Amino acid sequence: MFHQIQSNLQQLVADHLQARYGLDLPVTLEEPADSRFGELALTIAFQLARQLRKAPKVIAQELVSDLGSLPGVAAMEIAGNGYINIRLDRGAFGALLREPESAGVQPEGKIIVEHTNINPNKAAHIGHLRNAVLGDTFVRMLRAAGNRVEVQNYIDNTGVQVADVVAAFHFLEKKSLADVAELARGERFDYVCWDSYARVSQHFGENKEDEKAWRHTTLHAIEEGTGELAEMGHLVSDAIVGCHLRTMARLGIRYDVLPRESEILHLKFWSTAFEQLKERQAIYLETEGPKKGCWVMAGSHYQEGGAEDDSKVIVRSNGIVTYVGKDIAYQMWKFGLLGKEFHYRLLQREPDGHNVWVSTSEPQTEAAPSFGGGSTVYNVIDSRQSYLQDVVAAGLRALGYTSQAARSIHFSYEMVALSPRACVELGIELNEEDKARSYVQVSGRKGLGVKADDLIDKLIESAQREVDERHRDAPESERRQVAGQIAVGALRYFMLKFTRNTVIAFDMQEALSFEGDTGPYVQYAAVRSTQILRQFVARNGALPDFGILGAEAFERQLGDEGLWQFVTSVSKVDAAFLKAVASGEPAHVAKYAFQLAQSFSRFYHDYPVIHETDPEKRTLLLWMTDYFRRQLERTLGVLGIPVPAYM
Repeated sequence: MFHQIQSNLQQLVADHLQARYGLDLPVTLEEPADSRFGELALTIAFQLARQLRKAPKVIAQELVSDLGSLPGVAAMEIAGNGYINIRLDRGAFGALLREPESAGVQPEGKIIVEHTNINPNKAAHIGHLRNAVLGDTFVRMLRAAGNRVEVQNYIDNTGVQVADVVAAFHFLEKKSLADVAELARGERFDYVCWDSYARVSQHFGENKEDEKAWRHTTLHAIEEGTGELAEMGHLVSDAIVGCHLRTMARLGIRYDVLPRESEILHLKFWSTAFEQLKERQAIYLETEGPKKGCWVMAGSHYQEGGAEDDSKVIVRSNGIVTYVGKDIAYQMWKFGLLGKEFHYRLLQREPDGHNVWVSTSEPQTEAAPSFGGGSTVYNVIDSRQSYLQDVVAAGLRALGYTSQAARSIHFSYEMVALSPRACVELGIELNEEDKARSYVQVSGRKGLGVKADDLIDKLIESAQREVDERHRDAPESERRQVAGQIAVGALRYFMLKFTRNTVIAFDMQEALSFEGDTGPYVQYAAVRSTQILRQFVARNGALPDFGILGAEAFERQLGDEGLWQFVTSVSKVDAAFLKAVASGEPAHVAKYAFQLAQSFSRFYHDYPVIHETDPEKRTLLLWMTDYFRRQLERTLGVLGIPVPAYM
């Protein structure tokens, strides 16, 4: 609501500048650092000074005089050499907060966000969680800001990682297709594959000939799509995808469509893109040197073995397309530039009616929604892939798709490590050197990674002890649910409160703390506000009629500076969402949620909501408690954090 008022005032001032001076200028309204100077500040006089050849203060005086009385504004005051401080009409502002907000106009076009993208060869680990939580939260932010968003989770089911697990089963462990199918029916098949992947990685490290032969044979079979190795590859990847979806569902993360790399190949997406790249001379065939026989892209710089090269391999000399080549084809499809389409199979129907689709190479009888064809594409991929993302964008530009390349955005982030204390709690043995570090990197390839489900289970277990201690009389199933919600809040908030370019050292005790900048602290504020309202209803039968709170009542009551500061801070939810979207930083929403929780803590400490004796003020305090509850729950919803029944 605060943002809506701000936007309306910006438009009024912009219209006046056009009418009075014939100038079409963007108008910004700032929030003064000191609330004593008002709620908003206008600095346009400084921008106009050179054009109008007048002192900013003179221009400010003209503007204040010309604008006169503005709706929702109590006063406009000139400060310093030309600042215009704006004080809002508190009564009108409060009354406006009680009105339902009008739905904004949905922007044209569809935004595609691709995230998670875990290789379907083993269990998800803690690093994958940062990708998925960031991506899911960004999707929620975009939707809260009124955008139409499609969520994609690309499945690399024909890559080296899947091939290595198949090689482990077939060559190293001598398992048949039936043996693997039996394992895949178990609950923790992703854990089985995790161990097999570690074993084969170790074996390859010691037996380079096996690595070359086994991997080549398996990759070729999977890409051709024929034979037992190919069947085993599909079995492994499909089963692991199911495991990943269940893991992510525990954190409230879900997708619209899962495009698979196998269809990129079998439906000739890549070959179509390849022909376009050759036709427009975006790539060329190398005829000499170490890349002889390779198709490469010119004009980019590639670090390989520490030496700089001026090209990037798109197709190797053996005819195998690199994954950056397939990524170019996939990115073209996302923008609707390829002229080809997947077929889709309904993968799962969720309880609330949401459908998850997966690509397939065969036509299906059930009609699927229209996927792809986005106006803007965000790829959530860690910062180590920045160069390859640049190559994908360069491929689009080389094909002449310059506007799409500009709207192909790498939503990057840094890695997740563990604090030494968290390693101990998770049963990871550390040497003395690691114990002294501020964080410890783990390696899934070496089998030393932290599985996502193990981490979630451990967080629930820790939260359960706290919940059991505080609510011994509550039903066990209810306590278990509450512990799970606290664990999800702790994990998601910890992943989100740091800016994306910050390396995270995840610490379980810090994440689960009920004090400080944590998910449980923010959840507690939401729970506390609900409890206050319930206590009042229990004592009085119902909440009072908030309809008595008109502009005059708000004017009287919001003269209290503490109440005014509280209600204005709570009204800035949408502004916080828009700021976070504009900057691409979910951390801004987490910070705002924490600030809301802090402001509510001060509010209910300073104002005895239930015990207030003045009827009008008591009604206002209850309404403010309810308004806060709704706004904080909206904010937590964007963060993907549930609100427990109790803490």
